[in-house]
Amino acid sequence: MAPLTLFCRAPLRPRRADPHFAEEVRVARDQGLDVALIDHDALLAGAADDAVADVPRGAGPAWYRGWMVPARHWTALGAALAARDVSLLTTPAAYRRAHELPGWYATLAPVTPASVWLPTEPGRAPDTAALAALAARLGRGPAIVKDFVKSRKHEWHGACYVPELADTERLTAVVSRFVELQDDFLEGGIVLRAFERFTEAGEARVWWVDGAPVLITAHPDSPGKVPEPKLEGVAECVAALGCPFVTTDLALREDGVWRVVEVGDGQVSDLHRNTDPAPLLRALAQG
Repeated sequence: MAPLTLFCRAPLRPRRADPHFAEEVRVARDQGLDVALIDHDALLAGAADDAVADVPRGAGPAWYRGWMVPARHWTALGAALAARDVSLLTTPAAYRRAHELPGWYATLAPVTPASVWLPTEPGRAPDTAALAALAARLGRGPAIVKDFVKSRKHEWHGACYVPELADTERLTAVVSRFVELQDDFLEGGIVLRAFERFTEAGEARVWWVDGAPVLITAHPDSPGKVPEPKLEGVAECVAALGCPFVTTDLALREDGVWRVVEVGDGQVSDLHRNTDPAPLLRALAQG
C-alpha cells in the first residue's frame, strides 16, 4: 500500500488543495495515491491538532508535500498525526538533518563551500566581536550570509554578499540587514559560507528518495536552465546523510567541479510548475 501524501489546503477553500500544489495533487490521484489536506496556517500558528483534523485516522505512513515548515513545527506535526495513527516517514531528527545546514554540513562538507555558523534568535544580530570571531574561523575572502535554511540572494549586496570577511564593519552591516529582513522567519542562526564562483549554466535541483536520484529539474529561480550535473561524490554523501527524501541544488564551479549549493528536505522543496511531478510521485509511492 502506497503511503498517504499530505498537501497544503487552500487558505480560503479548505476542501481544495493550495493552487501551488494542485497539479501534484491531480497527478497523485491519477496514479491512485491517497491524498489528504492539512492547514499550514494552523500548523505554524501552533494549532497542530487543528491542522490535521481532516487527515483520516489510521492512514499509516505519510509523506508531506507543501510549504516550508520550521523544524519545531515539524515535531508538532508528527505528534498530532501520531495521535491519529498516522506516521511521518521523515522523523523530526531526519527532517532537521536535511532542512538545516548544521544538520547536513559535516556529511556534505567534501562537496559544498566551507561554512561556519552561530546560533541566534530572530531579531538579534550578533555583535561585531562575535561576527569577527566567526569569520576568523572561515578565513579571508568573500562570503555569503544566510540562516540555517535560507539566504536572501535577491538582496545580494545589502543582505547576502560580503566582499571581504576581514572587513568586519561591512560584515556586521550585511548580517544586521539580513536579520532585519528575515524578521521572525530567521531560522536557527547566522551562517557564513565561503563564496565560490559558478558558471552561468544555472542550478540543477536533484531529488533523492532513499538515497537514489529520481528526478533532476531546474532550480525554481532559473526555470529556463536545466544543467546535467555529475553526481559522483554527491551521491555517496547523500546516502551517508541517511534521510529518506532530500533535494540538493548543484552548480558548476568555474573550474569545472559540480558543487552542492544547498540541501533541503524534499517535502518542502519547491518543484517548478513546468515540471512533470509524476516521476517524483511514483518514487514516493514506493516509500
